Amino acid sequence: MTPAVDATALLDDVAELVSCESPSEDLDALGRCADVVAEVGQRRLGAAPERIDVDGRAHLRWQFGRPGVVLLGHFDTVWPMGTLARWPFSVDGDVMTGPGVFDMKVGIVQMFASLAGLATPDGVSILITSDEEIGSANAQPLIEQTCRDARAVLVLEPSADGALKVARKGVGMFRVDIVGRAAHAGLEPHNGINASVEAAHVILAAAELARPGDGTTVTPTVVSSGTTVNTVPAQASVAVDVRAETVGEMQRVEQALQSLSPQLPGASLKLVTRTLRQPLERTMSAQLFSRAQRLATGIGLEALDGVAVGGGSDGNITAGLGVPTLDGLGAVGGNAHAENEWASLSAMPQRTALLAALIRDLLEDTP
Repeated sequence: MTPAVDATALLDDVAELVSCESPSEDLDALGRCADVVAEVGQRRLGAAPERIDVDGRAHLRWQFGRPGVVLLGHFDTVWPMGTLARWPFSVDGDVMTGPGVFDMKVGIVQMFASLAGLATPDGVSILITSDEEIGSANAQPLIEQTCRDARAVLVLEPSADGALKVARKGVGMFRVDIVGRAAHAGLEPHNGINASVEAAHVILAAAELARPGDGTTVTPTVVSSGTTVNTVPAQASVAVDVRAETVGEMQRVEQALQSLSPQLPGASLKLVTRTLRQPLERTMSAQLFSRAQRLATGIGLEALDGVAVGGGSDGNITAGLGVPTLDGLGAVGGNAHAENEWASLSAMPQRTALLAALIRDLLEDTP
């Protein structure tokens, strides 16, 4: 049967975290939320975290001995300041709502509660970052440092309709910068090199790199160009969103973007990699997922499903290091990043118990 977990105490912690807004780009708000997360964690674990500030952005880490198992999460959300005033945390029966409740403040609460039930957390590390929703560029070196030598990384991102996430597409956010030459659009356009026209060539070439049959999408998104309506544009940029199921496909697209040649004489192109998360392939999660399935049955939970999803997470980073990674161990609920985001109250004790069992099993299996 499922070990007893105090659902009321978990609910109090969720209310405290959700009621502290933490949009990814607001460093002051993130600092305040880091304080709240640290307080909740210290109350649950009996230990204060290491607070790591990188360029004014706060991340939190607890380390108990060597990091054999790393629990990974984030406290930033997609919701702007002021959202809470019109959409406060609330509970109606089994449904908890509020900005960030599903993605992923319930996961943080379950993370702490799972360790509080262990005799000793020795061999476990916790890393909770503050820029996952915007690509983790600030936190990535810290994630790599913390997780590189781990035996397993358990990611507390929300589940997919209750299923764990056994594979994630890789996510590449690129920008192609284009340099042309300005000229008067009426008097001597022939003396210019039109960066907008070159951008059009880049957009079409990038889109052609997609292989939908292989799960690879390449989507030109934000385009900017020009300064005034009567000037041949001297500069332009094209943002490109790349999603791929395999490392090989991500590398193919990245290399192809790097190799794009300008079509207008005198124009130049430069590829800028904004963020790159390699795919979390099924091979990196298979053994951990099989272990979780066995343990779920052993503690009286329903059989676990595993799914592949398109969105990326910090689990992509750890899988890219070659560390076994299992994602989606957080909240059960739905509608991430939407106004009707929600999480299940009754599922919290069950998922907390599953996480505790998985951590304990991994620690006991340490060579």
